[in-house]
Amino acid sequence: MSTPAYLITGARPYGEEPQDILITEGRIAQLGPDAGRAPGSENAVTVQAQGQILLPGMVDLHTHLREPGREDAETVETGSRAAAKGGFTAVHAMANSSPVADTAGVVEQVHRLGLDSGWTEVYPVGAITKGLAGKTLAELGAMAESAAQVRMFSDDGHCVNNAQLMRRALEYVKTIDGFIAQHAQDADLTAWDTEQPAQMNEGRVSATLGLPGWPAVAEEAVIARDVLLADYVGARLHICHVSTAGSVEILRWAKARGIQVTAEVTPHHLMLTDELVATYNPVYKVNPPLRTEADTQALREALAEGIIDAVGTDHAPHPDQAKECEWAQAAMGMTGLETALNAVQHAMVETGLISWRRFVEITSERPAEIYGHPHQGRPLAAGEPANLILVDPSASTTITPEQHATKGRNSPFRGLELPGRVTHTFLGGHQVLAQGELTTSRSGRSAE
Repeated sequence: MSTPAYLITGARPYGEEPQDILITEGRIAQLGPDAGRAPGSENAVTVQAQGQILLPGMVDLHTHLREPGREDAETVETGSRAAAKGGFTAVHAMANSSPVADTAGVVEQVHRLGLDSGWTEVYPVGAITKGLAGKTLAELGAMAESAAQVRMFSDDGHCVNNAQLMRRALEYVKTIDGFIAQHAQDADLTAWDTEQPAQMNEGRVSATLGLPGWPAVAEEAVIARDVLLADYVGARLHICHVSTAGSVEILRWAKARGIQVTAEVTPHHLMLTDELVATYNPVYKVNPPLRTEADTQALREALAEGIIDAVGTDHAPHPDQAKECEWAQAAMGMTGLETALNAVQHAMVETGLISWRRFVEITSERPAEIYGHPHQGRPLAAGEPANLILVDPSASTTITPEQHATKGRNSPFRGLELPGRVTHTFLGGHQVLAQGELTTSRSGRSAE
């Protein structure tokens, strides 16, 4: 469908001085005081954005869209709508669907569903091992050569515990210009295959509550092993949802040595701690678990410094019955697409740890660079693709999951008043969100 021209007036790129921005033919045509007089502006739709911040659309390396097979929890359509409302112009769909995205056929299906939806760009993540079973490598080459052109491979939700298999995976993806995204969790240290698996962070709170503990070393030991393997074979490694201060120090060491390792942190690990588990509310049950205040502070500082490269939501919607039950039986995971900006603004921007310019780096530019996107996370400059968002930083949002586009209601931020609001989202120059409400998708789907 044709894309109209837009003239955004009074927005502040990166939170700096106000400018006018003209968007034509899916790209930024001009920025500055003359944008309203530039060719193509005569019929442009005006978007008044005084006081708002103009940013590149966010890029999420870690999203669970559940489809195919788990449409009761989420679909590509509903997850994509949530992404657009949250300010994401690209998401990467993890492989733990049913069937698992371990073949060219499944990743192409997810890719096609994303194109048909058109609210955000959807990039399938291929499984590392068949069926996420950690036994044999999946069809990595076939997925890379498919229409989906997969470059990121992960068994997220499951750790590749076998060192030899992990080595082979790293060696293989090196030949196809890809990378491995590891879910760092030692199965033995978390009693993952027993009747009493770990339920929360191991420490003072777990001892008080009498819940099986999940030690920090279960994450750190895997990261230490894998950065050494990545160094040994010369491959790229990405660490999913880093959660401990010890993991930060291992990453710091690895980066100082020049090892090709990147890492992400979730918004909930930047804000929440294991003290919340004392409520026994399963909304706080997540993998990896919420850690201590000291861990949270270390994660914030590492993200500001660049030891942690990016924010990844780990958006994990569940049906109500999977969370509205006893703690031990509850599923692990939290929604995150529609609250990520609020949480990061609260934890990082308003605390003075980062500027809005650094916010762009960790939510857009660096994730796009890690994956290798040529048109996401681009500078706000003439000629660049118009994957953009407008943010009202002075707005206050009370988190109400029932108003979210995702099917999941399992937000750990329910009822909290957090700063910031995404008002507009432009995907390839097409306005998919206006004044906080979905409009029509790039493929022509209505929000109704």
